[in-house]
Amino acid sequence: QVQLVESGGGLVQPGGSLRLSCAASGRFFSIIAMGWYRQAPGKQRELVATITSGGFTNYEDSVKGRFTISRDNAKNTVYLQMNSLKSEDTAVYYCNVRVIQPSVNDYWGQGTQVTVSS
Repeated sequence: QVQLVESGGGLVQPGGSLRLSCAASGRFFSIIAMGWYRQAPGKQRELVATITSGGFTNYEDSVKGRFTISRDNAKNTVYLQMNSLKSEDTAVYYCNVRVIQPSVNDYWGQGTQVTVSS
């Protein structure tokens, strides 16, 4: 099993910043990719950003230029720096990790609430 511990959510005013982190632990050979997804009320879960073990990143169009995903391979931790936050960024943010165990499996964090409001 793999455990994901998320932190960093909260309430922020429009234009503000937050940094999310997610640390992975457990039994796996390696991590293929880590990422963040979000789900707003009444909407489907959507990809926000992902990063591979080699550092290749992918972003959802609406967050490009505002959010930055990074990872610390030694700590099996992924970060999401969110700047210039907008009300439409309000959602529960979920960490995702794809690992080799040796089969390839996906695991999800419990989610952390991000609320952007004045």
